[in-house]
Amino acid sequence: MGASLLITLREGLEIALVLAILISYLVKSNRRAEISDVWRGSALAAGTCIAGGVAFHVFVGEFTGKAEQFIEGTIAIVAAAVLTWMIFWMRKHSRDMGTQLRAQIDAATTRKALVMIAFVAVLREGLETVLFLISAETTNASGAQVVVGGLIGLAIAAILGRLVYLGGNKIKLSTFFNITGALLILFAAGLFGKFFHEYRELLGFESGWLFDSTWDLKSGAFAEGTFYDFMKGFFGWVKDPERIRVIAYFVYLVPVAALYTRATKHNSTTN
Repeated sequence: MGASLLITLREGLEIALVLAILISYLVKSNRRAEISDVWRGSALAAGTCIAGGVAFHVFVGEFTGKAEQFIEGTIAIVAAAVLTWMIFWMRKHSRDMGTQLRAQIDAATTRKALVMIAFVAVLREGLETVLFLISAETTNASGAQVVVGGLIGLAIAAILGRLVYLGGNKIKLSTFFNITGALLILFAAGLFGKFFHEYRELLGFESGWLFDSTWDLKSGAFAEGTFYDFMKGFFGWVKDPERIRVIAYFVYLVPVAALYTRATKHNSTTN
C-alpha cells in the first residue's frame, strides 16, 4: 500500500499542478468558458489510462511460469527506467512547465485543441502511474492493497492540488518533490533488483555464488507480517534474496542516489 500511495500521491499531484496551471491561466485570460474543455480532455485521458491498466492487468494475470517471469521482470526494468527518467526530468523541467503550458494555450485556436492539450498532459502522467502501479502489484503481490493505497494517494493529491490552485505561487512544493523523489529512487532500486531475480529464474540459473541467498530469515518482522509486506512492496526488501539481486540493488542505488543528491544541492545553491 505504501508504494502505491506514494506513486499516486506524487503523480497525482503532478497532474493536479498541470490542471491548476491550465485552469488558472484560462481564468486570467478571460476564457472561463473553455475550462470545461480541460476537464473533458482530462477525463478522456483518465478513462484511457484506467481502461489500459485494467486490460493489461487481466492480460498479465493469465500467464504463469516462464511467461509470467518474463513479463514481471520486463515490467520491473521498464518501470525502473521510466521512474528514474521521470524523477530527473521533473527536477529539470518543473520550473518552465508552466511557461510551456501557457504557451500551448495561447497557441490553441480551437476548443478541440485545448481538449487535446489537457488530454496529452494528463495521459503522460496517467500512463506512468499505471505502469508504476502494475510494477508495485507484481512486487507486493497484493492487488487490493495497491488499489486502496492508490486511491488514498489520489485523494491527498487532489486536496493538495486544490490548495496549490487557491494559493497560487505561495505554496512551495520543492521539499515535497525532493523527499518523494528520494523515496521513489529506493522503490526503483527494488524494481531493478527484481528484474535480475525474475530473469535469473527465467533463464534457469539455480545454483552458484551469485544465485545463492545472501541471507535467509525465517521469522520476525523482516520475514513475515505487515511490516515485511510494506518493506517488500516499498523498498524491495526480501527475506531470502539472491546475491545478484542485492548487488543489482546497490549497483542502481549508489550512482543514482549520488546524482540525485548532487542535483538537489545544485538546485538549492542556485535558488
